[in-house]
Amino acid sequence: MIAMRVGHGLDAHRLAPGRPLLLGGYLVPDAPRGADAHSDGDALLHALADALLSSAGLGDIGDAFPPSDERWRDLDSRVIVEYVLRLVVERMAGARVVNVAAAVVLDAPKLGPHRAAIQHALAGQLGLSGERVGITFKTSEGLAPDHVQASVTVLLSVG
Repeated sequence: MIAMRVGHGLDAHRLAPGRPLLLGGYLVPDAPRGADAHSDGDALLHALADALLSSAGLGDIGDAFPPSDERWRDLDSRVIVEYVLRLVVERMAGARVVNVAAAVVLDAPKLGPHRAAIQHALAGQLGLSGERVGITFKTSEGLAPDHVQASVTVLLSVG
C-alpha cells in the first residue's frame, strides 16, 4: 500500500546589501540585496528542507544545522536539502517527493521574469519534472520590504 505524507515549511530572512539573493538554488541576477543569514540564506530551500523534515516528523533544519555552529557558515542550501532528503528516505523507506507548492514573498526585485529558472532549479534539486513544482510570488504590499519569506508544502509518497 502506498501512503501519502504532507509536510510544510516556512522560512524568512532579513535582506542586506552585498549578499547574493538565492531562491531555490537559483542566483537572482542584479538583486540589490540578498538574505542576511548564517548559511547562503536561500529561504526557498530552507522552507523546502523544513517541509521535508516535517513530513517525516524529524524537526527542522535548525536541529541539524544550528546557526550557532560555524561549520555551517555560508553553507550552500542545496547541501542542506540533499542531506534532508537522505534523512527522510532513511526514516520512511521508499519515500519520494510527488509535488511541491511554494510561495515566495519579496517586494523587490520582481521575481516573475525568473519563475521558469527558479522552478527548473528547484525541480532539478528534487529530481522532478517542472510541472510538479508550483511557485507563486507575492509582495508584502510594503509591510515588510526588508525581508524575503518562503512557504513550501510537499507531498510525498511512501511505500
